[in-house]
Amino acid sequence: MLAQSRSRRKTGRVMAVKMIPAAIMALAAIGWGSGAPADLSYVVVDTGQTRFYDNAREIAAPAAGQAFYGQDAQYTGNAPHYRGNGDGTVSDLNTGLMWQQDPGRKVSWDDAVAGAARFSLGGYTDWRLPTIKELYSLIDFKGYTGSGADSSTPYIDTDYFVFKYGDSGAGERFIDAQYCSSTEYVSTTMMGNATVFGVNFADGRIKGYPKRMPGPFGGGPKMFYCMYVRGNPGYGVNDFVDNGDGTVTDLATGLTWQRSDDGTGRNWGQALAYAEGLTLAGHTDWRLPNAKELQSIVDYTRSPDTSSSAAIDPILECTAIPGDGGRVDYACYWTGTTHLDGPTPADTACYVCFGRAYGFMHGRWIDVHGAGAQRSAPKTGDPWRFPYGRGPQGDAIYIYNLVRCVRGGQ
Repeated sequence: MLAQSRSRRKTGRVMAVKMIPAAIMALAAIGWGSGAPADLSYVVVDTGQTRFYDNAREIAAPAAGQAFYGQDAQYTGNAPHYRGNGDGTVSDLNTGLMWQQDPGRKVSWDDAVAGAARFSLGGYTDWRLPTIKELYSLIDFKGYTGSGADSSTPYIDTDYFVFKYGDSGAGERFIDAQYCSSTEYVSTTMMGNATVFGVNFADGRIKGYPKRMPGPFGGGPKMFYCMYVRGNPGYGVNDFVDNGDGTVTDLATGLTWQRSDDGTGRNWGQALAYAEGLTLAGHTDWRLPNAKELQSIVDYTRSPDTSSSAAIDPILECTAIPGDGGRVDYACYWTGTTHLDGPTPADTACYVCFGRAYGFMHGRWIDVHGAGAQRSAPKTGDPWRFPYGRGPQGDAIYIYNLVRCVRGGQ
């Protein structure tokens, strides 16, 4: 597995970790084109979101100082830029990655791993199963999850990539379009299952999926779409520098981050306002990161169970919070990206779990999707309205999430 990051400090200062009230986190609930900078090894591609939303509906673009200013569409990043090569491959001119265009039929994770060594396409044989950061580079948040395939829009550019929803004729849900990565969860999910991270391009999420379906006799293997990649082996590897002023710069992406969160849970509108009002290290151009920016700093070699830390390089500090069963855990963090999901598609926004991604199953709260998952939650409301979470895995509903601001890179 590639190293997740290289980090170095200009200061030895370590900030004390604070505990926040449990109510805040209620469990109830390098230059390949397109203008990408030539000196960046890890170009974060924009989410594609161009429309604006309040807590429930689409709105006109808010002005500075107005409510909901600073959301994803307010800032334009490296626009997706693909080239179909006419040989079954697609080149991403931002990231330098080349992709298999058509994933074909579903396979088990073991078969996906083994198949890379014998895969040949476009005259190339150096294909590999992508890491979760490589795979997530393709997600497009113009996607929408409706009530069925006919009323939905995939979270991937179907002008370039072949995409299929789940096969209802075979007993699948239409959203069963999970693509596997090579990134294994360093802990387990669903009460002890070996787990691999994947991106669901039907519903716009990263989750950890058990390699084998739970069942009384162990179940069969989980089946995934698999799309191989080649090129830019350094993609997804961070290069952090502590600037000694409360900020950390990732030289790989060009993004500068708030080193420590302030331990305060906020709803989505409050998170946007906090980021837009922040002055730190002499800069006032801080913002709430979009989903792909925030996921870029996840360290998938860490988890509360295996490193007793958040899934992040320790150069970036995360407030510890009380977890289930008295365990120390770490929070979820808001992004500025609205997640167009369900009957009221503008009422949720994406967040990233840097601690356990809880769900209520088997009468208890357990880690169902892994530290490093990207899910979504209502932008406002009362998390206590969801005492057993929601969805098939009882996803905990986090409404008061923490904030880590970012600047640069745009």
